[in-house]
Amino acid sequence: MASTRYVIGIDFGTLSARAVLVRVSDGAEIASAVSEYSHGVIDERLPDTHIPLEVDWALQDPDDYVRALEQTIPAVLAQSGVSADDVIGLGIDFTACTMMPTKRDGTPLCRLPEWRANPHAWVKLWKHHAAQPEADRINALARERGEPWLPRYGGKISSEWFFSKALQILDEAPEVYAAADRLIEAADWIVWQLTGVETRNSCTAGYKAIWSKRDGFPSNDFFRALDARFERVVDEKMSRLITPIGTRAGGLTPDMAQRIGLRPGTPVAVANVDAHVAVPACTVTRPGSLVSIMGTSTCDMLLSDKEVMIEGMCGYTQDGIVPGYLGYEAGQSCVGDGFAWFIENAVTPPYFDEAKARGVSVHQVLESYAAQLKPGQSGLLALDWWNGNRSILVDADLSAVMVGITLATTVPEMYRAWLEATAFGRRVIIESFIKGGLEVNEIIACGGLPEKNKLLMQIYADVTGLPIKVSASAQASALGSAMFGAVAAGAAAGGYDTIEEAARHMAHLKDEVFVPSPDNKAIYDVLYAEYVRLHDYFGRDQDSVIKRLKRLKLQVA
Repeated sequence: MASTRYVIGIDFGTLSARAVLVRVSDGAEIASAVSEYSHGVIDERLPDTHIPLEVDWALQDPDDYVRALEQTIPAVLAQSGVSADDVIGLGIDFTACTMMPTKRDGTPLCRLPEWRANPHAWVKLWKHHAAQPEADRINALARERGEPWLPRYGGKISSEWFFSKALQILDEAPEVYAAADRLIEAADWIVWQLTGVETRNSCTAGYKAIWSKRDGFPSNDFFRALDARFERVVDEKMSRLITPIGTRAGGLTPDMAQRIGLRPGTPVAVANVDAHVAVPACTVTRPGSLVSIMGTSTCDMLLSDKEVMIEGMCGYTQDGIVPGYLGYEAGQSCVGDGFAWFIENAVTPPYFDEAKARGVSVHQVLESYAAQLKPGQSGLLALDWWNGNRSILVDADLSAVMVGITLATTVPEMYRAWLEATAFGRRVIIESFIKGGLEVNEIIACGGLPEKNKLLMQIYADVTGLPIKVSASAQASALGSAMFGAVAAGAAAGGYDTIEEAARHMAHLKDEVFVPSPDNKAIYDVLYAEYVRLHDYFGRDQDSVIKRLKRLKLQVA
């Protein structure tokens, strides 16, 4: 009798990596483990130094990623008692664009003593926004030249993306740029460490590095127009060989297999992006369902067989999420992070005292009070731009706004207003998709927030007017990576030959559905109209008060 087969998926997030051991036959999550990054997000000073970082910097240590492999995989095997002989595949996903400079053999520059004190030698995390001037240059030149790829990304390239960050290294640390034999996504780098094979996955290339299956990268002439030294960035620092998701990157090296407790040669899937890999894990392999991955930030994914240009989208890529479809991406730069900021900086001591007395979190206390409020009752309205706007304005220089505060305003009222602000931001994205001709019939949510805040999910349903279903997995990204690990193994080894087949067996939704309230929706329609007025007033003016305040802040810092 054949033994039960398992796969492992690892989700490399902003603060930690999460691994799940999954049964191939039905997607049951047998064991899980988390590794907190010892250096977390490096945004104040470089580790073990007094070297300060400027505003909008966000770095990481790649050795934290390797330690995560060494900690989580042995942990899930030990918890479950599963033999490494029964693990047939491994898949990983990563935040993106999270990129790094390395030597030709994959050694990160920040690991070398001669470069460790240079911030540009470290990993630039997805939310590193200090490359906004470079993004502005890329966008201005692309518009001036009428580059055909710019509309594919909603008319703007983000400061979060690959070439903005690469150009910043060239601008501010040309010596680091010269020393880097490779500029690579952390997702591809960790697969390189696992397999000994350097690959470039089609998901990050398509969504974060202006690559398309049909046209490839922007021309060398475009890069030369940005900076003569940048002309051959793809050929000298990257690769034009892009590997499709859903394929096998290689097998585990003997050294890595020994370090993490798996068999040498275990198939490893081509890397993927944390949000995108969650789509099939949410049962979605066809158009019509918007998948929202809700955590520190939010990503919105939509499949379609139509090629259309959507204002402010993060882009679309053929076969970028599920083979056979165009995958569209949009999102919000700050959701859970914003709620955390509010708890840490604006909540008064009595709410903490009540949380302690009740044995619950402060979020739960505020949620219980906020749930007693009616839509519009507080007289508050907010813009959800704590960390800039990803979609549809694509502008990291924007910041959050709240209007309507009086001496009678309470903490729960402000808390609910921030929840509503993110829901309004979501509706802007959905309406942009629909206006462009795409189909959105429902939302399927996954990530940490749907598990933690039921009020938030009901507000999202009421604001958007769409039913919301929730993934059965609390670790949808890690599950999705495990599913791609099963596809990398293939049916002959006990896995699956397509991600659609894997989804039919391994992906599930909860029975719970959040249904919109018509009465609440009517009030939210009024508030949303006001939100759009604020959104356009503060967000579309390139010399808005928000931007003038930020310039002043930088001048006096």
